[in-house]
Amino acid sequence: MRRERHTWLVHLVLVICCLAAVFPIIWVLSTSFKPEPEVFSDRLNLLPDHSTLENYRHVLTMKDGVFFIWLRNSTIIALITTVISLFLSSTAAYAFSRYRFLGRRGGLYIFLIAQMFPGAILIVPLYNLMRQFGLLNSFPGLILAYATVALPFCVWMLKGFFDTIPKGLEEAALVDGLSPLGTFYRVVLPLSLPGLAVTAFFSFITAWNEFMFAFTFMSREKLYTLPVGLRQFVFQFQTDWHLMAAAAVLITIPVVIFFLQAQRYLVAGLTAGGVKG
Repeated sequence: MRRERHTWLVHLVLVICCLAAVFPIIWVLSTSFKPEPEVFSDRLNLLPDHSTLENYRHVLTMKDGVFFIWLRNSTIIALITTVISLFLSSTAAYAFSRYRFLGRRGGLYIFLIAQMFPGAILIVPLYNLMRQFGLLNSFPGLILAYATVALPFCVWMLKGFFDTIPKGLEEAALVDGLSPLGTFYRVVLPLSLPGLAVTAFFSFITAWNEFMFAFTFMSREKLYTLPVGLRQFVFQFQTDWHLMAAAAVLITIPVVIFFLQAQRYLVAGLTAGGVKG
Protein backbone atom coordinates (compact mmCIF):
# COMPACT_ATOMS: atom_id res chain seq x y z
CA MET A 1 0.00 0.00 0.00
CA ARG A 2 2.79 2.41 0.91
CA ARG A 3 4.52 1.65 -2.38
CA GLU A 4 1.33 2.37 -4.34
CA ARG A 5 0.91 5.72 -2.56
CA HIS A 6 4.51 6.57 -3.35
CA THR A 7 3.94 5.70 -7.03
CA TRP A 8 0.80 7.85 -7.19
CA LEU A 9 2.64 10.73 -5.53
CA VAL A 10 5.49 10.50 -8.03
CA HIS A 11 3.07 10.45 -10.95
CA LEU A 12 1.17 13.41 -9.52
CA VAL A 13 4.35 15.44 -9.25
CA LEU A 14 5.31 14.49 -12.81
CA VAL A 15 1.89 15.51 -14.13
CA ILE A 16 2.13 18.88 -12.36
CA CYS A 17 5.61 19.46 -13.77
CA CYS A 18 4.44 18.54 -17.27
CA LEU A 19 1.49 20.91 -17.03
CA ALA A 20 3.77 23.69 -15.80
CA ALA A 21 6.07 23.10 -18.77
CA VAL A 22 3.35 22.79 -21.41
CA PHE A 23 1.00 25.55 -20.22
CA PRO A 24 3.13 28.51 -21.43
CA ILE A 25 3.40 26.90 -24.88
CA ILE A 26 -0.35 26.41 -25.07
CA TRP A 27 -0.93 29.97 -23.87
CA VAL A 28 1.39 31.46 -26.52
CA LEU A 29 -0.21 29.33 -29.24
CA SER A 30 -3.67 30.38 -28.11
CA THR A 31 -2.73 34.05 -27.91
CA SER A 32 -1.39 33.95 -31.45
CA PHE A 33 -4.93 33.22 -32.71
CA LYS A 34 -6.68 35.83 -30.55
CA PRO A 35 -7.77 39.22 -31.88
CA GLU A 36 -6.30 42.20 -30.05
CA PRO A 37 -9.41 43.00 -27.91
CA GLU A 38 -9.41 39.48 -26.46
CA VAL A 39 -5.72 39.64 -25.59
CA PHE A 40 -6.19 42.80 -23.53
CA SER A 41 -9.53 41.73 -22.08
CA ASP A 42 -9.92 41.43 -18.31
CA ARG A 43 -11.50 38.02 -18.74
CA LEU A 44 -9.07 35.10 -18.47
CA ASN A 45 -9.69 32.67 -21.32
CA LEU A 46 -7.27 30.02 -22.46
CA LEU A 47 -8.91 29.39 -25.83
CA PRO A 48 -9.85 32.27 -28.17
CA ASP A 49 -13.52 33.07 -28.53
CA HIS A 50 -13.01 34.21 -32.12
CA SER A 51 -9.96 32.66 -33.78
CA THR A 52 -8.19 34.73 -36.40
CA LEU A 53 -5.13 34.46 -38.64
CA GLU A 54 -4.77 38.23 -38.81
CA ASN A 55 -1.84 38.18 -36.38
CA TYR A 56 0.14 35.85 -38.63
CA ARG A 57 -0.77 37.88 -41.71
CA HIS A 58 0.41 41.07 -40.01
CA VAL A 59 3.76 39.50 -39.05
CA LEU A 60 4.38 37.95 -42.46
CA THR A 61 3.49 41.16 -44.30
CA MET A 62 5.51 43.62 -42.24
CA LYS A 63 7.08 46.53 -44.11
CA ASP A 64 9.70 45.59 -46.72
CA GLY A 65 9.29 41.90 -45.82
CA VAL A 66 11.49 42.51 -42.80
CA PHE A 67 10.35 39.31 -41.04
CA PHE A 68 11.74 37.19 -43.86
CA ILE A 69 14.98 39.19 -43.73
CA TRP A 70 15.27 38.35 -40.03
CA LEU A 71 14.46 34.71 -40.84
CA ARG A 72 17.21 34.65 -43.46
CA ASN A 73 19.71 36.22 -41.04
CA SER A 74 18.90 33.75 -38.27
CA THR A 75 19.07 30.78 -40.63
CA ILE A 76 22.44 31.76 -42.07
CA ILE A 77 23.95 32.52 -38.68
CA ALA A 78 22.58 29.39 -36.99
CA LEU A 79 23.64 27.01 -39.78
CA ILE A 80 27.16 28.41 -40.12
CA THR A 81 27.56 28.40 -36.33
CA THR A 82 26.48 24.76 -36.26
CA VAL A 83 28.96 23.76 -38.98
CA ILE A 84 31.87 25.61 -37.37
CA SER A 85 31.04 24.29 -33.89
CA LEU A 86 30.81 20.70 -35.16
CA PHE A 87 34.10 20.90 -37.03
CA LEU A 88 36.10 22.51 -34.23
CA SER A 89 34.53 20.55 -31.37
CA SER A 90 34.79 17.14 -33.08
CA THR A 91 38.48 17.54 -33.91
CA ALA A 92 39.31 18.99 -30.48
CA ALA A 93 37.28 16.36 -28.63
CA TYR A 94 38.94 13.55 -30.60
CA ALA A 95 42.37 14.90 -29.69
CA PHE A 96 41.43 15.12 -26.01
CA SER A 97 39.97 11.61 -26.12
CA ARG A 98 42.69 9.73 -27.96
CA TYR A 99 45.97 11.55 -27.38
CA ARG A 100 47.98 12.32 -24.26
CA PHE A 101 49.84 15.62 -24.55
CA LEU A 102 51.15 18.39 -22.33
CA GLY A 103 48.32 20.61 -21.11
CA ARG A 104 45.57 18.12 -21.97
CA ARG A 105 43.94 18.14 -18.54
CA GLY A 106 44.36 21.89 -18.20
CA GLY A 107 42.74 22.43 -21.59
CA LEU A 108 39.73 20.35 -20.56
CA TYR A 109 39.37 22.33 -17.35
CA ILE A 110 39.57 25.60 -19.28
CA PHE A 111 36.67 24.46 -21.47
CA LEU A 112 34.74 23.47 -18.36
CA ILE A 113 35.37 26.78 -16.60
CA ALA A 114 34.46 28.75 -19.73
CA GLN A 115 31.10 26.99 -19.77
CA MET A 116 30.35 28.29 -16.26
CA PHE A 117 30.49 31.99 -17.17
CA PRO A 118 27.09 33.57 -17.87
CA GLY A 119 26.71 35.28 -21.21
CA ALA A 120 26.22 38.72 -19.64
CA ILE A 121 29.83 38.70 -18.39
CA LEU A 122 31.15 38.09 -21.90
CA ILE A 123 29.28 40.93 -23.61
CA VAL A 124 31.68 43.77 -22.73
CA PRO A 125 34.98 41.99 -23.63
CA LEU A 126 33.46 40.52 -26.79
CA TYR A 127 32.07 43.92 -27.79
CA ASN A 128 35.51 45.51 -27.38
CA LEU A 129 37.10 42.78 -29.48
CA MET A 130 34.43 43.12 -32.17
CA ARG A 131 34.95 46.88 -32.31
CA GLN A 132 38.75 46.59 -32.56
CA PHE A 133 38.56 44.08 -35.40
CA GLY A 134 35.68 45.79 -37.21
CA LEU A 135 33.26 42.91 -36.71
CA LEU A 136 30.31 44.88 -35.32
CA ASN A 137 27.20 44.75 -37.49
CA SER A 138 28.53 41.72 -39.34
CA PHE A 139 27.55 38.08 -39.54
CA PRO A 140 31.12 36.77 -39.01
CA GLY A 141 31.38 38.59 -35.69
CA LEU A 142 28.10 37.18 -34.38
CA ILE A 143 28.90 33.70 -35.66
CA LEU A 144 32.29 33.84 -33.95
CA ALA A 145 30.64 34.82 -30.66
CA TYR A 146 28.06 32.04 -30.89
CA ALA A 147 30.64 29.41 -31.81
CA THR A 148 32.77 30.50 -28.86
CA VAL A 149 29.83 30.04 -26.48
CA ALA A 150 28.80 26.66 -27.88
CA LEU A 151 32.28 25.15 -28.21
CA PRO A 152 32.99 24.17 -24.55
CA PHE A 153 29.80 22.12 -24.20
CA CYS A 154 30.28 20.52 -27.61
CA VAL A 155 33.87 19.50 -26.84
CA TRP A 156 32.92 17.87 -23.53
CA MET A 157 29.89 16.19 -25.07
CA LEU A 158 31.82 14.68 -27.98
CA LYS A 159 34.82 13.72 -25.85
CA GLY A 160 32.58 11.61 -23.64
CA PHE A 161 31.10 10.02 -26.74
CA PHE A 162 34.48 9.31 -28.40
CA ASP A 163 35.63 7.67 -25.17
CA THR A 164 32.97 4.98 -25.66
CA ILE A 165 34.18 3.99 -29.14
CA PRO A 166 36.60 1.02 -28.92
CA LYS A 167 40.13 1.88 -29.99
CA GLY A 168 40.37 -1.53 -31.63
CA LEU A 169 38.22 -0.28 -34.51
CA GLU A 170 40.70 2.49 -35.24
CA GLU A 171 43.66 0.14 -34.93
CA ALA A 172 42.05 -2.21 -37.43
CA ALA A 173 41.48 0.69 -39.82
CA LEU A 174 45.13 1.72 -39.50
CA VAL A 175 46.22 -1.84 -40.29
CA ASP A 176 44.02 -1.73 -43.42
CA GLY A 177 45.94 1.30 -44.62
CA LEU A 178 43.91 4.28 -43.47
CA SER A 179 45.74 7.33 -42.15
CA PRO A 180 44.87 8.70 -38.68
CA LEU A 181 42.87 11.47 -40.35
CA GLY A 182 41.11 8.98 -42.62
CA THR A 183 40.32 6.80 -39.61
CA PHE A 184 38.76 9.78 -37.87
CA TYR A 185 36.54 10.74 -40.82
CA ARG A 186 35.66 7.27 -42.13
CA VAL A 187 35.39 5.25 -38.92
CA VAL A 188 34.97 7.45 -35.85
CA LEU A 189 32.60 10.12 -37.18
CA PRO A 190 30.09 7.68 -38.76
CA LEU A 191 29.91 5.86 -35.42
CA SER A 192 29.42 9.18 -33.63
CA LEU A 193 26.28 10.39 -35.40
CA PRO A 194 24.16 10.45 -32.20
CA GLY A 195 26.73 12.60 -30.42
CA LEU A 196 27.14 14.85 -33.45
CA ALA A 197 23.36 15.26 -33.62
CA VAL A 198 23.22 16.40 -29.99
CA THR A 199 26.00 18.93 -30.43
CA ALA A 200 24.53 20.16 -33.72
CA PHE A 201 21.14 20.64 -32.10
CA PHE A 202 22.67 22.49 -29.15
CA SER A 203 24.73 24.76 -31.43
CA PHE A 204 21.73 25.49 -33.64
CA ILE A 205 19.47 26.30 -30.68
CA THR A 206 22.17 28.48 -29.11
CA ALA A 207 22.47 30.61 -32.22
CA TRP A 208 18.76 30.58 -33.08
CA ASN A 209 17.40 31.70 -29.71
CA GLU A 210 20.19 33.99 -28.50
CA PHE A 211 19.20 37.62 -27.87
CA MET A 212 21.84 39.49 -25.84
CA PHE A 213 24.76 39.18 -28.25
CA ALA A 214 22.62 39.84 -31.33
CA PHE A 215 21.01 42.89 -29.71
CA THR A 216 24.40 44.27 -28.62
CA PHE A 217 26.44 43.59 -31.75
CA MET A 218 23.77 44.35 -34.38
CA SER A 219 22.37 47.89 -34.57
CA ARG A 220 20.90 47.83 -38.09
CA GLU A 221 17.36 46.56 -38.56
CA LYS A 222 18.28 44.67 -41.74
CA LEU A 223 20.85 42.66 -39.75
CA TYR A 224 18.56 41.70 -36.86
CA THR A 225 17.97 38.07 -36.02
CA LEU A 226 14.50 36.81 -35.17
CA PRO A 227 14.77 37.14 -31.35
CA VAL A 228 15.90 40.76 -31.73
CA GLY A 229 13.16 41.35 -34.27
CA LEU A 230 10.55 40.37 -31.68
CA ARG A 231 11.56 43.48 -29.79
CA GLN A 232 9.80 45.52 -32.48
CA PHE A 233 6.48 44.55 -30.86
CA VAL A 234 7.50 46.01 -27.49
CA PHE A 235 6.84 49.73 -27.04
CA GLN A 236 7.36 52.11 -24.17
CA PHE A 237 3.82 51.85 -22.79
CA GLN A 238 2.40 48.83 -24.58
CA THR A 239 3.32 45.38 -25.88
CA ASP A 240 1.54 43.79 -28.83
CA TRP A 241 1.28 40.38 -27.24
CA HIS A 242 -0.90 38.94 -30.01
CA LEU A 243 1.68 39.84 -32.69
CA MET A 244 4.60 38.72 -30.54
CA ALA A 245 2.90 35.37 -29.90
CA ALA A 246 2.30 34.84 -33.62
CA ALA A 247 5.92 35.69 -34.41
CA ALA A 248 7.12 33.38 -31.61
CA VAL A 249 5.15 30.48 -33.08
CA LEU A 250 6.60 31.14 -36.53
CA ILE A 251 10.12 31.29 -35.07
CA THR A 252 9.61 27.92 -33.37
CA ILE A 253 8.71 26.08 -36.58
CA PRO A 254 12.30 25.75 -37.97
CA VAL A 255 13.51 24.50 -34.58
CA VAL A 256 10.78 21.86 -34.49
CA ILE A 257 11.71 20.74 -38.01
CA PHE A 258 15.38 20.53 -37.02
CA PHE A 259 14.46 18.53 -33.92
CA LEU A 260 12.29 16.09 -35.88
CA GLN A 261 15.16 15.44 -38.27
CA ALA A 262 17.62 14.76 -35.45
CA GLN A 263 15.39 13.19 -32.79
CA ARG A 264 16.30 9.57 -33.54
CA TYR A 265 19.90 10.38 -32.65
CA LEU A 266 19.31 12.68 -29.68
CA VAL A 267 18.38 10.16 -26.99
CA ALA A 268 21.15 7.75 -27.99
CA GLY A 269 23.66 10.58 -28.10
CA LEU A 270 22.74 12.02 -24.74
CA THR A 271 22.96 8.63 -23.01
CA ALA A 272 26.08 7.38 -24.75
CA GLY A 273 27.98 10.58 -24.15
CA GLY A 274 27.66 10.21 -20.40
CA VAL A 275 28.89 6.63 -20.03
CA LYS A 276 32.58 7.33 -19.75
CA GLY A 277 34.53 10.50 -19.08
